[in-house]
Amino acid sequence: MKQANAAQILATAVHTLLCPLVRILLRNGVSFKAFSEMAKQAYVEVAQKDFALPARKQTTSRLSILTGLTRKEVQQILSRPSGTKARGGESYGRAVRVISGWVRDIEFWDKDGNPSPLPIEGARVSFTELVKRYSGDMPVRAMLDELVRVGSAETLKDGRVRLVSRGYVPQRGKADQLQILGADTADLLETLDHNIYHPEQRPRLQRKVMYDNVPAEAAEAFRAMAMKKGQDLLESLDSWLAQHDRDVNPSVDGTGRVRVGLGMYQFEDRPQSDEAKPEKE
Repeated sequence: MKQANAAQILATAVHTLLCPLVRILLRNGVSFKAFSEMAKQAYVEVAQKDFALPARKQTTSRLSILTGLTRKEVQQILSRPSGTKARGGESYGRAVRVISGWVRDIEFWDKDGNPSPLPIEGARVSFTELVKRYSGDMPVRAMLDELVRVGSAETLKDGRVRLVSRGYVPQRGKADQLQILGADTADLLETLDHNIYHPEQRPRLQRKVMYDNVPAEAAEAFRAMAMKKGQDLLESLDSWLAQHDRDVNPSVDGTGRVRVGLGMYQFEDRPQSDEAKPEKE
């Protein structure tokens, strides 16, 4: 592929992925100037981390050349605290493991095979035991507060804890949902980067199925089917990963430490016949 053609395709791709991001930014009152500052910091952080020369210290001048920013701008950004956080946060990962254990571990099921409401303490089948088994050393009260806060669990009148949602998708609290936006989108883009720029390595799973002339009724049916089949697949993969994760199963042998997983999402686009157009002043 010719360089000019590749640059044009990349520009089109970036415009496509920026549109939904800009929509979210505008909904949250983030101006272009504020976004520009975020982009500058990301440019410097990535250039510094991923584009250093072998056995050479990364300099302000080289970062300026790589990013197109002035040396003064680069220096100002380097003097700021890093904007990069641990993806999803520690509570995110531990909460996911607790919910997954509640869903797939038969010791925490009721007689119908569903996650059972659990007493906080007492018998072995308790919320305390669930947290101890699947979240490591996180305090039980902190985990309960987190699950209740995001709408994944609720405390019943008799004091037991009931699972409300089988996934850690905050039902309340925009900040939590926006944090997941950053974490999950970053994972998708990392996979795309790997598959495009590291052909010598084993490709990562990147697939989708899509039809563009589906009746609204079928779209509703597909949404329900995708939710059911997707949840079933994720629970199966979760069960396998839990057996190989040292936090859940300390007896696992092996070398190194790898963060591995699979993300799934359903998309839906309903074209509008009359798109809103800005009025002329």
